[in-house]
Amino acid sequence: MGMDLESVRVTGAGRRRLLRVIVDADGGVSLDTIALASREMSARLDGATDMGELPYTLEVSSPGVDRPLTQPRHWRRAVGRLVIVPLTGQAAAHGGNEAPSVEGRIAASSDRGVTLDCGGVLRQYEYAELGPGRVQVEFGHLDPDEGEEPFDEDQGGGGRGGH
Repeated sequence: MGMDLESVRVTGAGRRRLLRVIVDADGGVSLDTIALASREMSARLDGATDMGELPYTLEVSSPGVDRPLTQPRHWRRAVGRLVIVPLTGQAAAHGGNEAPSVEGRIAASSDRGVTLDCGGVLRQYEYAELGPGRVQVEFGHLDPDEGEEPFDEDQGGGGRGGH
């Protein structure tokens, strides 16, 4: 269906099982796409013997904001987002007094690494230099393309307050 299968987990709860499936795609996945994927998976599972005789519940969703960025596709899909990421090996050793992690906005990503905008300074890192990145939740940050102004309580209006 044009999506990546991020994870599959089966857990037991008494006589029932829960099958959790996480999917993602470039540009994200909409609720409609999740619903279509859920119906398709359900139909295929009902017609197969893979889940056995015990009843199960199928839960299909997209990764949450707390999903660690570990694969190049994760970084690519988070371009423009603010992240904090631990430095590993060489990157941490070369930092001297630098903290063992770096925070910045993802300016670009490729198959080999990522460029972070750290307070106006672009820094390039290969994925091998980075641990799992974490997207930081921002309130009040707007994308320049949206053209909306942040909500101003004093003026009682404006656009959305953030994402």
